[in-house]
Amino acid sequence: MTDRAPLSTAEAAARLADKGWVVFDAVIPPDQLARIRGAVVASVEDCGRRQVASGACERPDGTAHHTVGQYPALDAFLAHGWMSEHIARYFDGAPYILHAFNPAIVAPQGKSYLHNVHRDVRTHAGDFRLLINMLVMVDAFTLENGATHVLSGSHRLDSKPQDDVFRSLSERLVGPAGSIVLFDSNLWHAAGSNMSNAPRCALTLSFSRAFVKQQMDYPRFLGDAYGRDLSPDMRQLLGYEAMTPASYEEFYRPRETRLYKADQG
Repeated sequence: MTDRAPLSTAEAAARLADKGWVVFDAVIPPDQLARIRGAVVASVEDCGRRQVASGACERPDGTAHHTVGQYPALDAFLAHGWMSEHIARYFDGAPYILHAFNPAIVAPQGKSYLHNVHRDVRTHAGDFRLLINMLVMVDAFTLENGATHVLSGSHRLDSKPQDDVFRSLSERLVGPAGSIVLFDSNLWHAAGSNMSNAPRCALTLSFSRAFVKQQMDYPRFLGDAYGRDLSPDMRQLLGYEAMTPASYEEFYRPRETRLYKADQG
């Protein structure tokens, strides 16, 4: 456990702007975590098979990608809108959408691209905020099981810091199960090494302004019929209000039926 005091929205925003990250302890109830953890394990197994079968890699690396619409516990997590007020404030109230939804497991002594020092956006836009990341601690994050390294303030750096500098100055994202971290997508970070005897499960998500391309085109991935049954909030989140036309028939439409709505930025 930690001794961090609860943060107001303004305090969280200030910390996010200053350090590039902020932790909210034990947000998700334990009963929901158990279902989420089961979905993380299942999705990683499924995507591992796809990775190997496609030739993308020789063996599964503990990551899954774009698991929307496949696991009820993960869809329920999205629909809840955890941290939505903080994400909206980060984007100054502008519309935003889901950019990626990728469960991950760091196995004992496991190694993947997550352990490399990296940031989750290729273009550094300075003070203009394009993306924000969310890390969900499905299991407790400890120093022993590989709590994520973050270099505070590095969201202001255009270039990658040297690995030895990063390792010597980085802090660790530790917290109880159910905690949620928000961090600027420009922040340089890396998964820690899991030296425990148990795998560590997490959800990694990113949210972007509505005009930024998603890692997966969720509206076309999930289909029109799926979108028709969604709430307005979920249609917005999954990008159904910011679709790119793919034909003249989709482009030339009355304003009310256009795929890319006028309020999407």
